Amino acid sequence: MDAQGSGRYAAHIDPIWTIGPKVHGGCMTALCAAAARRELLGTATADLPVDPSVLPLAVSASYLAAPDPGDVDVLATVRKRGRQVSLVDVELSQNGRPAVHAAVTLGVPDAGEPHYTRAQALAELPAEPSAEAHALVADHPMAQVVHVSQGCDLSVDGSSAHFLRGQQGEPEVRMWARPWAADEEDPATAALFAIMTGDICAPVTMNRGMFGWAPTVQLTTYLRRLPAPGWLRVMASSTVLGDTWFEEDHTVLDSTGAVVVQSRQLAMIPR
Repeated sequence: MDAQGSGRYAAHIDPIWTIGPKVHGGCMTALCAAAARRELLGTATADLPVDPSVLPLAVSASYLAAPDPGDVDVLATVRKRGRQVSLVDVELSQNGRPAVHAAVTLGVPDAGEPHYTRAQALAELPAEPSAEAHALVADHPMAQVVHVSQGCDLSVDGSSAHFLRGQQGEPEVRMWARPWAADEEDPATAALFAIMTGDICAPVTMNRGMFGWAPTVQLTTYLRRLPAPGWLRVMASSTVLGDTWFEEDHTVLDSTGAVVVQSRQLAMIPR
């Protein structure tokens, strides 16, 4: 991502960051978050400096179009610059057509022990992919569509992905995700990867026999803390699959079992 001045950035999205022919929604969320952080840090003033450990805490993205991989333009506008909380508006466009509008809230994520945390069912999933997990390597059928698997390590929990066995079940899918070593070692990049995993699972509609593109209309993602090194455990679920719309929630745990990302999106039932 190259700065062009006045909050404008030029970026190139590689074809590996796609689902089918279109750019992965979580990738666009992470790109908007990266532009927001860079603009906030790059325009800090002496009287109101920005903590270098600041990260995107919340990204609320509305998807206006589905861009192709390739060149995109990003415009970041600082709306509030605070000592603990800042807000940056971001618009991602391609060939002059807006594709994503995002409001990015930035601050320093939690690092200490929480005052309270509820036990997570996802914690029962092993911290690393089991021997029975479906690794999305080149010869796996899902990898032919989920090209994102070429840029990180992904494995699907077969016991939850009923569609892989030609069966139906509850609209809940679990999986593992891990960035490559160089990305994992950089805290800012590891945070952006974690944000991307807030939209990494296959649409849970597939477990109900509804296949095809399930376009995300709105996605809000929270980064709760920096992930510890290792695999991330991800669970996507839904409570209501309507005739047109469904909600999908993602919960992401790191290797220690801590909640690092929570997200909710409104998407459309595949047609």
